[in-house]
Amino acid sequence: MKNSENFETRAIRTQLERTQYKEHSVPLFLTSSYMFDSAEHACALFDEEVEGYIYGRYSNLNVSEFIDKMCSLEGTEDGFGTATGMAAVFVSMAAVLEAGDHVLVCKSVFGSTIQITQNILGKWGVESDLLDIYKPESWESKFKPNTKMLVLETPSNPGLDLIDIEWVSKLCKSKGVLLNVDNCFATPYLQQPTKLGADIITHSATKFIDGQGRVLGGIVLGTKEYIEKVRYFCRHTGPAMSPFNAWILSKSLETLHIRMDRHCENALKLAQWLETNDQVEKVSYPFLPSHPQYALAQKQMKAGGGIVSFVLKGGKEQGVRFLNANINLTHGVNLGDTRTIITHPSSTTHSKMTEEDRLAVGITPGLIRVSVGLENIEDIIEEIEKLIIASK
Repeated sequence: MKNSENFETRAIRTQLERTQYKEHSVPLFLTSSYMFDSAEHACALFDEEVEGYIYGRYSNLNVSEFIDKMCSLEGTEDGFGTATGMAAVFVSMAAVLEAGDHVLVCKSVFGSTIQITQNILGKWGVESDLLDIYKPESWESKFKPNTKMLVLETPSNPGLDLIDIEWVSKLCKSKGVLLNVDNCFATPYLQQPTKLGADIITHSATKFIDGQGRVLGGIVLGTKEYIEKVRYFCRHTGPAMSPFNAWILSKSLETLHIRMDRHCENALKLAQWLETNDQVEKVSYPFLPSHPQYALAQKQMKAGGGIVSFVLKGGKEQGVRFLNANINLTHGVNLGDTRTIITHPSSTTHSKMTEEDRLAVGITPGLIRVSVGLENIEDIIEEIEKLIIASK
């Protein structure tokens, strides 16, 4: 059944082979290292002449199952599990970029991704330039002879702007450049960038893949040739995923399709309601007909996702009142949880960006990001309405 064409079946039935005990649920392999059959076997493992497990920093059975599931769901050849989503983003670049290379980064990616490309990889002699999400016609002119990778995120965080992956892929292939797509917001259930031409996919599994705010994790996905470079880099630098977290995340994938259906249903209803509120200046949600890229969203996504962003007319002051009036919703920076979470990006998740850069990607002082949970939608709307009224 794990070879089924259906997403739901593969998410549930892709698992490790059972041990001699015939367990129904995959056990936890909480071990830091593994035993060798002989000196020759140990040597063969280290020389990569045979497959097997050596040390938890290199690989683990639970992590292998999680990787296998994600490869199946995203349609990639191989992958590597990391301790966090940002570790995945970092190694997806650091494993193949070197001094003298040039990387293009869409301005709308998560703030920490920009910090990596500009301030961390920059110290290693890797050049980077930012791409304007609202002017894709300018992108081709940004490529240089030494450009090696283009990094983007769609939908973007938190503005929910979209990028045509198929179009960018064709552009990158014409230049011999790797396309690296952060697919965290959409998850493989709503969007598979590989089918649209992406070379590399990253996820913060901490978000919708876990879905209950329990564990940290990330994954990098791509071809076997590319992942071999990632594996080498990670083997020697150590951003390994924990077996327990991998076990949780693999179990979580079994319900991803059910949760995402409900997240998307609730988010669309909240977005539609917000458009009717006289205190709201703008609502962003990919499956709203008012979204400027509505047609693209329908083309490359199954549904609009679980995130809604809106701008209060009263700007930052009203946004502060909105957040401080909160009692029942979660005020935090995580997303993709069963519980609805509200965030003020310009003062938290994207505060390290300059105001000019924030405004360039639509992060205005009054913007509120809502990670719409799985509660009854009437209760979610009622709580948001209370906060808007209290913030006037």
